[in-house]
Amino acid sequence: MFVGTSNPNILIPVEKMRITDLDNRETFEVLYNPKSYTRKKTVKYSPISVPGADVPIVQFQSGGLEQLSFELFFDSVSAGSEVGGSSSDRDKFAANSLRSTMDGLIDVRDYTKKISNLMYIDDDLHRPPELKVEWASLQFKGFLASCEQRFLRFDEHGQPVRAMLNCSFIEHRDVEKLFVANPLNSPDTTKYHTVRQGDSLWSVAAAEYGDAGQWRVIAAANGLANPRALRTGEMLVVPALV
Repeated sequence: MFVGTSNPNILIPVEKMRITDLDNRETFEVLYNPKSYTRKKTVKYSPISVPGADVPIVQFQSGGLEQLSFELFFDSVSAGSEVGGSSSDRDKFAANSLRSTMDGLIDVRDYTKKISNLMYIDDDLHRPPELKVEWASLQFKGFLASCEQRFLRFDEHGQPVRAMLNCSFIEHRDVEKLFVANPLNSPDTTKYHTVRQGDSLWSVAAAEYGDAGQWRVIAAANGLANPRALRTGEMLVVPALV
């Protein structure tokens, strides 16, 4: 019998991380829960130069995609019935861990490909499947953006029996819901206005913000030293109010 690093799940059963293919309605558990996970989100800003000012105005452009990343461990040498998966999977691993030889061990790629295959394009959808990652309070919807596989141990025939997968997911939200949550005519959304004859910064501010007194925000964003010097046809940045 081969003995590897002891698994605390044997003594204290814990909830397994689940990954669901939302398009094909298929769910599976990871073999071992990750030791940690990282969530990362960025937003995009751009500097707008203002004539005569020491520093530019920082203008918000858009939110960025949230990313979820973690490392998954796969082992078919010392794994027993404590691993995740179906009851059939657990029985296979339990029997596998009692072998007296490495010959004929479970090929760990049979399980790692359940993850890596989630990046393949679906012929009907013309994109990879949308996924949901669940683990206790962790709830994340999106796509698998990258999956790096490292195979660490092999049987007598060179068949992989242990692996580590570095996985990174990016979030996905329905476009319709985004616009409902943040409508385009909201004053906290950056927009553009084409100057028409008779326009003034006061009238644009009143139309976009509901407050003519906010004309200075538009003037600063467009580097206008003279707020009366508007040219018909020019494009004005109408920044979000912060």
